[in-house]
Amino acid sequence: LHTHDTSSLQAATYLKAVEAGVNVIDVALGGLSGLTSQPNFNAVVEMLRHSPRHREFDQASLNQFSDYFEALREQYYPFESGLLAGTAEVYEHEIPGGQYSNLRPQAAALGLLDKFEEVKQRFHDANQLLGDIPKVTPSSKVVGDLSLFMVSNNLTPEDVIAKGESLNFPESVRELLRGDIGQPLGGWPTDIQHAVLRDEKPFTDRPGEHLAPIDFEKEWAEFEQAHPYAQFTDLLSSLLYPKVFADYWEFRKSYGDVSRVPTPVFFFGLKEGEETIIEIARGKSIIIRLQSIGPVNAEGMRTMFFTLNGQTRNLEVRDQGVEVKTVHNQKADRANPKQVAAPLQGLLSKLLVEAGQQVTKNAPLFVIEAMKMETTITAPEDLT
Repeated sequence: LHTHDTSSLQAATYLKAVEAGVNVIDVALGGLSGLTSQPNFNAVVEMLRHSPRHREFDQASLNQFSDYFEALREQYYPFESGLLAGTAEVYEHEIPGGQYSNLRPQAAALGLLDKFEEVKQRFHDANQLLGDIPKVTPSSKVVGDLSLFMVSNNLTPEDVIAKGESLNFPESVRELLRGDIGQPLGGWPTDIQHAVLRDEKPFTDRPGEHLAPIDFEKEWAEFEQAHPYAQFTDLLSSLLYPKVFADYWEFRKSYGDVSRVPTPVFFFGLKEGEETIIEIARGKSIIIRLQSIGPVNAEGMRTMFFTLNGQTRNLEVRDQGVEVKTVHNQKADRANPKQVAAPLQGLLSKLLVEAGQQVTKNAPLFVIEAMKMETTITAPEDLT
C-alpha cells in the first residue's frame, strides 16, 4: 500500500490496512516523512510494536538515519512543498502528494504563484472536466497543466467547454484526450474531448498500436556513435523523453557529471578561500579551492582564480547581475484578430511559420514551453 501524508492522517490508514492483512506498506524515514511524503517509518515501527504483526527493527539505528537525512534535507529547502502542517484540503482538490511540490514551481514559472490557491481549486475543476480520473503519473500532470492553463487565462470550467474551439490547450491535454495514454472505462467526456480535439479523431484502441516498432540494436549503434560514453539506459531515456534527454545531454557535455559535486557547492557555490573535494571516480578525487574573483570587465565577464589539486587555474564566467536590462515585450491587442497572443508565459521553443506565409484557421503557428508543459498556438482565423 502506497500513500502520501498530505492530510497527516495516513498512519491511521496504514494501521487499519495492517489489521486487514496488507502485505507491504510504503514509508519514509522520519526526517524525510510526512506531508507530501510518506508516513513516518520510525513512528510506524512504534505503532506496531505491540501488535501481532510487529517486525523487529533497530529503532536507534533508524533514528540515526533520520537525523542524518533531516540535516541533508535542509540543503534542498528550495524544493519544499510550502506546507507547514497537514491539510484537509487534499480531500477537496485531490492533488497527489508527489505532484504538490512540483505544482508550486510550475505556477511560479508561469507567474501564478500568488494565485496558487486558485490553482488548487482549478485542479479540482480540471479533474471533474476530465471525468474524475485516477491521478497518477502521467495523468496527474495533465490535470495540473489544465489547471494552470485555466488560471493563466482566467477560465471557468464552463468557459473551457464554451470557448474550447478557440483555445490553444497544452499539448499534454490534447494527447490525453486523443487517447495517447489510453482511455478510461466508458471513454472521455465528449464535451471536453470535442472542445479540445475539434475535428481530430481520437484513438479508440491501444495507443501502442500506433507506434512504430523499435530496432534496439540499430538504435543503440546510432545512439552510441552520437553519444560517446552513454549507457543503454540513456538510450531508453532518449526514446521515452527525446527533448528532455537532449537538453540533459547538452548540459552534461558542457558541465560534466555534476551529480558528483557536493550538494551545498552545487546549489550555493564556493566562497573565496573555500575548498571542496570532488570524487570523480572510485578512489580518485580532486581538490578545488576558489582563490579569488576578479573585477567585471567591459563585456560583463569575471575571471575566477582557483587551484585544482594545487595547480593554479582560471576561468571566465559572465556575471549575470551586471547591466540587467528590463525587456518589455509587446502584448497582443485582443481586439485585433490579426494579433495572436500566447495563452501562457513561457519560452518560444519552436516557430512553425515564416513571415508573409498564408495560414488557415487552426493551423499551428508556434510552440511555447514552460516547466515541461508545451502549448501549440494555432491561428484563430485565416491569416497572413
